[in-house]
Amino acid sequence: MPKKMYQWMVDSAAKKNALWILAAISFIESSFFPIPPDIMLIPMVIAARDKAWRIAFIATIASVIGGYFGYAIGFWGYDLIARPLLEFYGYIDKFEIFKEYYNEYGAWIVFAAGTTPFPYKVITIASGALSLNLLVFGLASIIARGLRFFIIAGLLYYFGPSIKNYIEKHFGMLSILFFILLVGGFILLKYI
Repeated sequence: MPKKMYQWMVDSAAKKNALWILAAISFIESSFFPIPPDIMLIPMVIAARDKAWRIAFIATIASVIGGYFGYAIGFWGYDLIARPLLEFYGYIDKFEIFKEYYNEYGAWIVFAAGTTPFPYKVITIASGALSLNLLVFGLASIIARGLRFFIIAGLLYYFGPSIKNYIEKHFGMLSILFFILLVGGFILLKYI
């Protein structure tokens, strides 16, 4: 199933209504869908590099709105919907550990999940279940998702198809490295 879905997303990137499909995928990925929108975003930007920023913008906005839907799932339906979804994806144990750190580091957790391969849907649902401040959630989501999609679009815009395989192969490591550098920068600023 995931391989067929992956292929469908790659094929959809070339369709006339690809932006709408990307928006839908970005929306549902933020709340319950297992496959990230990057799979569609990458071939779309390569095919239309002049539209890279528009593609990244649509993915960002749809993802943040979808994040609010995930928040609503967690807030209003944790026991009925969110808990079964977390169990289905095998994330319930991670969620229990996560609850302990959430109140202190909520904004950073949302930011980290939004920029790294960690399943963002877990964070959106958890944010609602733990009633993270909506403004904090929204700002962290906009910055994180925007950075993620605009950096990918920017790399593809400037380097073209030659960087596509590198991004796909090393996406996890690149996003974790980016997050470490960003947090490290804030820590340095605090002590300098």
